[in-house]
Amino acid sequence: MAITQHKIGSGFDAHSTANDVLAGIQLSGKNVLVTGGYSGLGLEATSALVRAGAHVIVPARRPAVARQALSGVPRTEVHELDLSDADSIRTFSHRFLETGRTLDILINNAGVMAYPHRLIASGWEAHFAINHLGHFALVNRLRPALSPTGARVVSVASSGHFLSDIRWDDPHFRHGYDHWSAYGQSKTANALFAVHLDTLGAASGVRAFAVHPGSILTELQRRIPQEEQIAQGWITRDGRHADGFKTPAQGAATAVWAATSPLLDEHGGAYCQDCDVAEPAITDDMLIGGVKPWAVDPDSASRLWALSSELTGLDRFS
Repeated sequence: MAITQHKIGSGFDAHSTANDVLAGIQLSGKNVLVTGGYSGLGLEATSALVRAGAHVIVPARRPAVARQALSGVPRTEVHELDLSDADSIRTFSHRFLETGRTLDILINNAGVMAYPHRLIASGWEAHFAINHLGHFALVNRLRPALSPTGARVVSVASSGHFLSDIRWDDPHFRHGYDHWSAYGQSKTANALFAVHLDTLGAASGVRAFAVHPGSILTELQRRIPQEEQIAQGWITRDGRHADGFKTPAQGAATAVWAATSPLLDEHGGAYCQDCDVAEPAITDDMLIGGVKPWAVDPDSASRLWALSSELTGLDRFS
């Protein structure tokens, strides 16, 4: 089924914060998992979800750093997880399932940007492996924990998907590597993952969404030289953020809105932006955003699911 990409009138906008969209929403007794939920947008999302009453599990590649960052945030717990390592994903998932707890919300937030060409141990390109395949494996392994009364899985994508469709003939960039194309492919994959996960999971109450958080400068851009950030139009020569950039609190808003808003009950698989369903992209301006057709195409989503299942050996939803 095609995804209908049109605004639904949420009452929020690009200036809304994570706290704004959670006002009046009660999450007491709910378990939420936020990958990378200890820095940047992830920390803002975690903090807002806790204020709404949730208990938040934060898997982290740097658990000591995560515990320090979350030391003042109640109802959080940190566990080691490296999304580039299949054994780490298996170990974390097994230990969580052993607790017998359910997950009401899972936010795939962690990610990398602008890596030099790197293949992880499985021979997978790093952006595709960490941003997409690691989360694909994690969600599949945690399938038994997703709440039987309804769960939401939110993937943090990006307008970076404008930069590349899936390179079906060479997804691991063994030829012609470009770090922006590699990042863009991984963000397209995040969006397509939500499309097909919702198709497979809706009948059992698992709904999935992808979100563009907006343009925000966080630790994610730490590998990008200042001159390149200036050339991209992200910052000015005197170091100020360019117009149109959000604060981290505003950037986290769309993910927590997608994770909790009842307005999305009939819009599973949608790509969201500025706390609403995104419109189709009519320009190539990533600051304006919207969604390109290749990122919400059901046939591509099904094809990517099959490829991801083949690579990881996992499919707990089909």
